Amino acid sequence: MTVLVDKKLSERFEVAFNQIHSWLQKNVRNARSDKFTDLLKIGFPSFSIIRKYYHDLKMYGRLRNSIVHDKVELGFYIAEPHESVVDKIEKIAAQLTHPKAAVSIATKPVIYFHENTKLSEVLTAIQQHAYSVFPIYDTEGYKWLLTSENIIQWFAKNMIGTSIQINEVEIKDLFPLGKSYLVEFAPKEAGMFEIEEYFENYHLKGKKLEAVIITETGLKTQKPIGIVTSWDLVEIDVLD
Repeated sequence: MTVLVDKKLSERFEVAFNQIHSWLQKNVRNARSDKFTDLLKIGFPSFSIIRKYYHDLKMYGRLRNSIVHDKVELGFYIAEPHESVVDKIEKIAAQLTHPKAAVSIATKPVIYFHENTKLSEVLTAIQQHAYSVFPIYDTEGYKWLLTSENIIQWFAKNMIGTSIQINEVEIKDLFPLGKSYLVEFAPKEAGMFEIEEYFENYHLKGKKLEAVIITETGLKTQKPIGIVTSWDLVEIDVLD
């Protein structure tokens, strides 16, 4: 005899699963099908939340197939997921449909300088904050990105014996030594997945996006509120 179970948990599970599936269909690019497991595999490199919950989501896909395909009659299910499973899949669905603001994962406050700032001030900032990227501005807004790599290159080129003079060196003196780093801008309302999409778009073009700078409305003429690098996205997997 078949035992029919209460439909409440099964329906909650199915609703949350469908929300996740719809999000994957909308946001995962270059998928050859709308199959849930295919979307997970294709989206794995691009979205930290998929990487974080990948094994759970694969299990939910199998569970969903069992629940839906073994439905014995309209409104009733032959199996029911555990309440802890339902709570977790609803949590994941909520994170996808209401993502974190990008500014919440950004490095802030942003330490930025003008081109006529002394290099010694940058070195002090590195010592105090351990930052490795610094947006450079002039009176009109953002100009370029100074990195620790630029500074190391300058030191290597200007070292005389075992000493170096930096008293009169300004940031603008380092620009010719460095490559031009690619930077994008985003408004403070931008979601985390929008920022991940910036990095993915550059990756698909064979280019490296160094950082996304967050300003009030996403204009490069505005002061930086936060800065997101690819490392910040990696850290989400480990620390979130």
